[in-house]
Amino acid sequence: MRKFIPSYIRVPVLFFLIAGLVEYFVDSGNEPAFIKYPIVLVFLLLVLVVIISIEGIVTALDNILFQSLDEAGQARYLANKNKTPKFIQWIKDLYVKSLGQKPIAQESEIILDHNYDGIRELDNSLPPWWVYAFYISIVFAIVYMLKYEVFNGDSQIDEYETELADAKIAIEEYKKTAKDLVDANTVTLLTDASDINAGKSIFETNCVACHMADGGGGIGPNLTDDHWILGGGIKNVFHTVSEGGRDGKGMIAWKQSLKPAQIAQVASYVLSLQGTTPAKPKEAEGEIWVEEAPAE
Repeated sequence: MRKFIPSYIRVPVLFFLIAGLVEYFVDSGNEPAFIKYPIVLVFLLLVLVVIISIEGIVTALDNILFQSLDEAGQARYLANKNKTPKFIQWIKDLYVKSLGQKPIAQESEIILDHNYDGIRELDNSLPPWWVYAFYISIVFAIVYMLKYEVFNGDSQIDEYETELADAKIAIEEYKKTAKDLVDANTVTLLTDASDINAGKSIFETNCVACHMADGGGGIGPNLTDDHWILGGGIKNVFHTVSEGGRDGKGMIAWKQSLKPAQIAQVASYVLSLQGTTPAKPKEAEGEIWVEEAPAE
């Protein structure tokens, strides 16, 4: 195949193929890899030099081999070099057949009587590929008309609405497994033991200094009673942990340190402390929180 593809095509194709693979595997964000990482540009230039060198070496060896042959060998070499493979010949024959042209030797059969200052006109038929494409377009138009105009097939708007509904379902399914997409509006109370234990670990690492290990309160308020300063329930507690407490005297916002899934876990653990009896409970602060019934 090498002898049928000239070097001025082989070299660029191979180089851009390697460059494309490098661009695919090197994570460079929105910039081309050879711009973001100069070492990639050096590598690609080196690859180009190597490809050109290999082409030069192979061509030189080919010439040396040809010169070392006798006249009969050179003749066989040239005959083999100029021989067209069956597959390539099949493609050429198919291309010529698709044009539907008469050979020059047979053009006399299709010359018309018209003569314009010595210019004669040939009565060439339309190329077969064009004729077949035209017939296929007619069949397609008939099928299209029957499907959408006679049998009321789905229109583009119907297809769009179906795909949109499928996408919404896929997003909801994805959210079930992508816990870090949760926020104060979508968070739900976690009750699994694994989530509660994870929330307890986060609480013991970050919260006991202000709320005590049993949630009885210290610098921060008591978490075991039914009084809340910024509202109770999983959504309010999640928001308070994420965004922080009251300006100037509340706790810090933990959204920079904890992931949304971790905030949901620790908020659920805090709510699990409701009704427990701490060793030294702090006096209640805020107002009694009553969970509102969901709207029907």
